[in-house]
Amino acid sequence: MLAPERHELILRSLRRHGRLRVAELAAELGVSAITVRRDLAELDQAGLLRRVHGGAVGTNPLGAGQGAQLTLGIVVPNSTFYYTDVIRGAEAVAERYGARLVLGVSGYDVAVEAERLEKVLGVGVSGLLLSTALGDGRAAELGRWLDDIDVPVVLMERAFGFPQVRREYDHVRTDHAYGAMLALRHLVSLGHRKIGINLNPTVTTYWLRKGIDEAASTLGIELFVSAVELPGRGDERTATGELDAFLDECEAFGAHAVLMHSDEPAARLIERAMERGLRIPHELAVIAYNDETAAMAVVPLTAVCPPKLTLGETACELLLRKVKRAPGVTAATQHVSLLPELRVRESCGSALADRI
Repeated sequence: MLAPERHELILRSLRRHGRLRVAELAAELGVSAITVRRDLAELDQAGLLRRVHGGAVGTNPLGAGQGAQLTLGIVVPNSTFYYTDVIRGAEAVAERYGARLVLGVSGYDVAVEAERLEKVLGVGVSGLLLSTALGDGRAAELGRWLDDIDVPVVLMERAFGFPQVRREYDHVRTDHAYGAMLALRHLVSLGHRKIGINLNPTVTTYWLRKGIDEAASTLGIELFVSAVELPGRGDERTATGELDAFLDECEAFGAHAVLMHSDEPAARLIERAMERGLRIPHELAVIAYNDETAAMAVVPLTAVCPPKLTLGETACELLLRKVKRAPGVTAATQHVSLLPELRVRESCGSALADRI
């Protein structure tokens, strides 16, 4: 069967059913799934249908009475704190273009993420914004599932590439390594040469470590990265021992400044340091990474603030340019890196000369 004949049969079946699946079409036409996907791609470029995960839908899948509102998927590890602003930014851009978002939340669980992706893609989205449960440090665990998504994908806060994936993906991410350098450079400007580091084990830590390693050689400073696990949200009451252990490490190392990821343990560290008689920032300067609740600490925390809202906006704009491109027009793959900013507050506002 020639391609034009297959195209006609595909369009007839689409008018009849409203939605097509690759596996069913391949069986019906007696051709391979690869051939069907190629046919759907050609018909999509011609504007005669719209490819979605696993098949295709009509160019007006919602029906003439409702209008053809563009639908995009967004799957993120959580919908609170860090990703609240990311989602808000993407949603604002989607609304501006008359599109809607369908949200899936994985809870940093790979199995849950697979289910969320299947449901979000199953509603017939035209494109996907994705921040996977797997960070860049775990890219080897990806397998091939990402390459099997057959709608445009823009990665958020992830930068997967060859050999973990077969093709290059658009991504928008914060340059967290630069953020770490920014914080340490500020502490050096205040006269600190020995600095303690404590990092929560999160996806962001992978990039912070890269920035910290670069800063150690570039700035010529002495750093130690503590292995003490400090409390996250909700478990501060039992953390006195861990906080004391980290403060003891700082004292032994001669560090009067620390960089901490993230806000909550940094705020608790300040409280414990003050209970031990240390003056903030004169005897201990503290910078937090994330700036979600840093301003509300007992001593407002200087913090590195990733551009979360801008990240969501930029990623959604990039996806929409790909989804709304004219038939036959390709869009170049883009890797966008956004710089965080340092918000200086009372927790590290004085130079060493002012400590006495």
